[in-house]
Amino acid sequence: MKKYIKVVGAVIVKEGKILCAQRNEHTSLPLMWEFPGGKIEENETPEDALKRELMEEMKCEITVGDKVATTVHEYDFATIELTTFYSEMVNDRIILEEHIDMKWLAPKELGTIEWAPADVEAVEKIMKNA
Repeated sequence: MKKYIKVVGAVIVKEGKILCAQRNEHTSLPLMWEFPGGKIEENETPEDALKRELMEEMKCEITVGDKVATTVHEYDFATIELTTFYSEMVNDRIILEEHIDMKWLAPKELGTIEWAPADVEAVEKIMKNA
């Protein structure tokens, strides 16, 4: 049976644009774009996991807001349950520790890059509400 992994992603909004992070070539889903985040550890709330992951991956402190979407996607390697939350940066600093690139896009521009499949539902919801 495939692993079932619960993960979280941050839809960071700043000045009307959204942070998009590109996965590095050595991970699963190489070079695809995603909302930054990661795995929820045991005894951790989704919000706490998101804050921890953003600090680990980008040295970025965030506040977590409303939920955007929860998506379940079956990959070859596992079944992923991704919950995304609107978030805001507390500090204005991002240091990429795991991703190879990032860009700020307006909601209507989100469809111009190749997203990891689990992120697509949140992307479509954000674009529709823009």
